[in-house]
Amino acid sequence: MRTPFTGVGTALVTPFAAGGAIDAAAVRRLVRRQIDAGIHFVSPCGTTGEAPTLSTAEKIQIVELVVEETAGRVPVLAGAGGYDTREVIEVVRAFEKAGADGILSVTPYYNKPTQEGLFQHYKAIAEATALPIVLYNVPGRTGVNLEVSTVARLAALPNIVGIKEASGSIVQMSEIIEATPDEFVLVSGDDALAVAAMAIGARGLISVASNAVPAEIVQIIELTEKGDYAAARRLHGWLLPFLQVNFVESNPIPIKAAMSEMGLMSETYRLPLVPASSGARDRIMKVLQDLKLLGSAARL
Repeated sequence: MRTPFTGVGTALVTPFAAGGAIDAAAVRRLVRRQIDAGIHFVSPCGTTGEAPTLSTAEKIQIVELVVEETAGRVPVLAGAGGYDTREVIEVVRAFEKAGADGILSVTPYYNKPTQEGLFQHYKAIAEATALPIVLYNVPGRTGVNLEVSTVARLAALPNIVGIKEASGSIVQMSEIIEATPDEFVLVSGDDALAVAAMAIGARGLISVASNAVPAEIVQIIELTEKGDYAAARRLHGWLLPFLQVNFVESNPIPIKAAMSEMGLMSETYRLPLVPASSGARDRIMKVLQDLKLLGSAARL
C-alpha cells in the first residue's frame, strides 16, 4: 500500500463564485476530477488555495467539503500555517474535527523567527493534535528557511512525518533526506524539480499544475517511482512549458487563468490577487494551445 502523502498531492485552488463566496459545487467538482485522474492525495487551504484571504470558517467549510467528496478514497492534507502559533493551533484542531487526515503547515512568514522559534512553533502544533504534520518550507515566499538541522530535530517528534520542500535547492533536499529517518517523507514543492528531487530520494510532489493536468502529473510521478526515468523525462519535458508558465505571475493567478480557459472553473480571485495581465494571459494561452490542452478538461 502507498504511504500517506507520497506520490502526487494537488495543492487545490479555491473556486469562488461571482460574488466572492466559496463555490461549494465547484470545490466538489474539482475534487472529483482529481480522484478520477488517479491523484494520490489532495491538499486544500494552502497558498495555491488563497488561504491568507480565507476566514477560519471558510477554511473549515472547504476542508469539510473536500473530506466529504473524497469519502476516504484519498487522504486530505489540509493547509494550516501562519505566523501566530495560537491561531494555527485553533485551525489545526478544527481541521481535525472536520476529518482531515493530516496537516500541511507552512513556516511562519514575515516576522522571520529564529531556528529555535521555528522548532518551538512546530513543536507546539504537534503537541496540540494527533494528526500527522507535514512541514512546508518555501523561503522565497516566507522570508525564512527551515534549515536542515531544524528539520532533523522536528523529524524526531512522533507526528511530524514529512516536509514539502520548496527551497529550490536539490542539495538541501538531499541533506534533509540524509539527516532524517527513512520513514520521514520529503516531497517536492516545485513541479519542475519533482523528477530531479525523486532521483535523490524524494517521495513525490505537491503540485500546482495537477489542478489542471492531474493525469499527466500522476503519470510523470508514477513513472519516476518505477524507475522509468527515460519515459518520465520525456513527459516532463513535454509538459515543462506549462509547469513554468504557472509562475509567470504570482501563484495561483496563472493556474486559475489556465483552468478558466480549459473550462474547469471561473477565474475569480480575492484581493490583493487580480486576474492575469494581458501579457501573462497571452503566454498562458500560447502554452495551452501548443500542448493542445485547451478542451482537455472534458476528456479527463
